[in-house]
Amino acid sequence: MLFRKKMPRSCTYCKHGTALNEEEVLCVKRGVVCVNRICRKFTYDPCKRVPAKPKAADFSKYDN
Repeated sequence: MLFRKKMPRSCTYCKHGTALNEEEVLCVKRGVVCVNRICRKFTYDPCKRVPAKPKAADFSKYDN
């Protein structure tokens, strides 16, 4: 879900952070940090979430 109430805290989803690569985030408050870092300045930004790709439809049951 995109708007869950219990969102795991990660600098990847913080409004203060910008992803540099898969392992590092550039934080306005803390500088370059690991993606798993959690600080008191965390503010969730739902626009930074990348939703999972939907599963491919299985049409095999409709074959004649």
